[in-house]
Formats: sequence, structure tokens, C-alpha cells
Amino acid sequence: MDARLTTPLTTNRRHSRSGSGWIVSAAIIAVLVLLPVFALALQAIQGSAGLWSHLLVTTLPTALADTLILLCGVGLLVAILGTGAAWLVTAYDFPGRRILEWALILPLAVPTYIIAYAYLDILHPIGVVQGAIRWLFGYSSPREFRVPDIRNMTGCIILLGFVLYPYVYIPTRALFLMQSSSLIEAARTLGVSRRHIFWRVALPLARPAIAVGVSLALMEALNDIGASEFLGIRTLTVSIYTTWITRADLPGASQIALSLLFIVVALVAMERWARREQRYSISAQRSRISEPLKVTSRQGLIFFCIGSIPVLIGFVFPAIYLATEAWRRFQFAGLSPRFLIEAANTVVFAFTATIVTVGLGVLLAYVARLRPGPASAWFFRLATIGYAAPGTVIAIGVLILLAGLDQFINRNAIAWFGVSTGLLFMGSGAALIYAYATRFLAISAGGMDAGLTRIPLSFDHASRTLGQSASGTFRHVHLPLSKAALTAAALLVFVDCVKELPATLLLRPLNFETFATHLYGEAARGTYEEASIAALAIVVIGILPVILLSKIGRRA
Repeated sequence: MDARLTTPLTTNRRHSRSGSGWIVSAAIIAVLVLLPVFALALQAIQGSAGLWSHLLVTTLPTALADTLILLCGVGLLVAILGTGAAWLVTAYDFPGRRILEWALILPLAVPTYIIAYAYLDILHPIGVVQGAIRWLFGYSSPREFRVPDIRNMTGCIILLGFVLYPYVYIPTRALFLMQSSSLIEAARTLGVSRRHIFWRVALPLARPAIAVGVSLALMEALNDIGASEFLGIRTLTVSIYTTWITRADLPGASQIALSLLFIVVALVAMERWARREQRYSISAQRSRISEPLKVTSRQGLIFFCIGSIPVLIGFVFPAIYLATEAWRRFQFAGLSPRFLIEAANTVVFAFTATIVTVGLGVLLAYVARLRPGPASAWFFRLATIGYAAPGTVIAIGVLILLAGLDQFINRNAIAWFGVSTGLLFMGSGAALIYAYATRFLAISAGGMDAGLTRIPLSFDHASRTLGQSASGTFRHVHLPLSKAALTAAALLVFVDCVKELPATLLLRPLNFETFATHLYGEAARGTYEEASIAALAIVVIGILPVILLSKIGRRA
């Protein structure tokens, strides 16, 4: 009898020790994510003697002004495009609406630096577009007529806006679909037109979703380095890169990165403030969904043409250009051996980073389920803050941390064994994997957490009753039931690693090129046709999560 009475106690203690091990692991992950930020702040403080005053006079005013203007312009444009497109495909029923619902997501497949790369060549003074315009109006040369150059702030805002608007479109469309039909019908009973319903009912309720989407788009705009530099906009991100690469001024780059981090914190705070009354916008989930209004054929054609404009500018025109130029390049010179090397580099590093990131994300999500409470919640939040920070900020922090660790190991190896270890982390690419994992850990952890929340807790209790440990329950119960969420998270992380440019530029080993860095180098030299195949490969890979999102949207 005594043995039987003590068995559950012994089992609970074993489970408690197992759970403690999981939560310690989550704490270690959170510390590893925060270390680059601490290293960045420490470097910025140590190098502050005379540098802040110099930066305030030379670099920061222009960079800060350009960054704020770019953010305001992009934020306004993505809010208009994303919200307008979401309302169009949810409020009205017209031919082609089903196509637009998923096609409006396609610009997510085109990274910001590729959209700039493509349109710089498409709209070149001797390019096909301006050539066709001059032929149409009878002009013989660019001296007689040329389209205004897009290499300015306006051009940068427009191009980034037409690529990043899906961040607003996706959550806003989802919220419009959840809004109660009773609210719409009550407004129409009072004689309110469809247009006024949008302004007075739908838009106020959708404000939290719009705020989330705009904040995500602005963080992507902050992370951009290629498009801004190609278009002549000196943002804080571009200033960080040039300060480190061109001037070899790591303290100066750290201080600019710290300034950029403050802007990110401000954006997150503004987004949280805008969502402070989110409970009012989601209470309609339990109500009947509003049906779209059937329009005439003429109105439907107009709506379809209007809805197609963001898709054409943000995806179709660049994709056609890239496919055409890639085919011409392939016919002229074939597939170069360098392309195959870059493909291998891109896939190997992205795949390795995906395995690491997904593994850490799974651990964080399982700890939040296994040991719910303030500690696990805080570890989860701290470990996933890297996604809010631009790639340049993460890269500079990782650079400071691992370069110092390399020097420490090398110095002691020489002193103790007379052998130089060189750059163990920076030279092997481990720093790049570290930066990728820090940057995209929120994707894997969030995806896995969403998958685990769909598994009833009764499954955990049944597994524990049968004597399984926390690890055994995860292997035999949670992992098989979360394969779909795990696969989706892995796909998203892999694609983001392939597209990531700032961190790759700053942390890649010597003589190491990926698709993204090759494209950046060719575009910086003005040899656009040389990188067309690599750019097309990135876009093709980027379509994969778009397909996933469209399938999820159809199921919803």
C-alpha cells in the first residue's frame, strides 16, 4: 500500500525535475538572444567619447530625417493600399474577386531590394518603358523626354509601399471577414451607404489589425538596406552598413544601431497603444459574417482593375522583367559555376539556420505549455524580440560579441598551446547562423505555440498518467500532432533566411556569396543583368510561403 501511495509522488517529482530542465533551457535561449543587444549597448557606451557629438553633426541628422520621412510615407501608403484592398475583396462581390484574394499576397514574395533592383532597370532612361513612351509621342532621345528619376524619397516610398502593403492586407481582411453582419445591416437600415459604412463602422473596428500590419511593414522598411541604398536614401540602416564597412568604425556603427533600436521600441509601443482596445474588434467572431455586396458587371470590371494595380506593380511587372532578363542571360552565357556555388551557400546556410531556429522555437513553445506562468511567458517574450530588431542591429551585436569571443579564444590558445585558432565563429559562418536564429526565432516559436494550443491539455494528462515524462509526452503526443505547424514555421524561417540581406552582408565569411549578396553587389555596380537569375531564384523561393498563406486563407 505504501509503495502504491508513494508512486504518484515520485512520478510528480520526476516530472517536476524534467520541467525544470526545460525552463532552464528556455532561460538560456533568452540570454543568448539578448547577448547581442547587450554587447551592442556596451560597445556604444564605450565608444561614446567624442563620437556622439560627431555623429550628431555629420551622420545622424540626415539619416534620422530620411528614416522618419520614409517611415511616415511607407506607413501611410501601406495603410491605404492594404486596407483598401481588404475592404474591396470582402465588401463587394465581382468577377475575379477570388483571384484577387490570393493574388494580393504575391508582393510578399519580392524582397524590397529586388523591387528596387528591377524598377531601376525597367524605368532606366534607355530602358523599355521610357523607350516605348518616347516612341509613342515621337521623341527621338532621352534628352527630349524622360520620366522623372525614381532614385529619390518619393520613388523609395512608392516602391516599398507596393511591396509591403500585404502586411496590412492580410490581418485587415481577416478582421473584416470576422465583423458581424448585424452591425452592417443596422447601419444600412439607418440609410448609411456602403462607402460611409466603411468609414463609420468597418474602419474603426479594424484599427487594431491595421496598426499591427503597419508596424510590421515599418519594421521591414527599417530592415531594408538594398532598396534604400539603390534609390539614394541614406537611412539609419544604410548608415550603419557604410559606417562599419566603408569607415571600419565599429563604435560609430554601434551607436547608430542603438539609435535605430530606439525607433523600433517606439514603433512597438505605438502599435501596442493602437491595439489597447482590441477586445472591441474581435467580439464579433461569434456573430454571423456579412455577405459581400453584388455589383454590376461594369462596376466589377472597375473594381478588378483597381484591385489588380498593387499586384501588377508589386509582383507581376518585376517578375516578368526578372524572368525575361534571366532567360536572356541564360541564353547568352548559360548557368555559371558561380551560380551553383551561390545556390549551395544559400541553401546550406538557410537550411542549417532553419534547423537551429525551429529547434529552439519548439523548445520555447513547449516550455510555455509545460510550465505556464510568468517565468516561461517572460522567457518566451525576451527570446522572440529579435524579429522586431532590424537585421543590421542584430548583425552588429553578433559581430561585437563573437569577434570578441574569437579574439579571447585565439589569445588564450596562443598563450597556452602556441597555436592560433583564427576566427572560429566569424570565419566559419557560425555568426551568420546565430544572427539568423536570433532574428527569426519569433516565427518558429510563434508558429509552434499556435500549433500546440490546438492540442487539448487532456492529452498531456493522459500521457502523464501512463508514466511518460515531459520529453516523452512531447515526442509521442505533441510532435506528431504539430507537424503541420512545424512545417509551416520551418518554411517561413527558411525563406526569410534566403531573403535576408543586411545580416548576410555584415556577417558572411570572406569570399562567401549568397543569392542576396550577389544581387546586391551587381546592382551596386549597375550590372543588373548579371544578377537577374539570382533575383529570380529568390522570388521563386519567396512564393512558397505565399502559397501557404493563400491555402490557409481559403480554408479560413
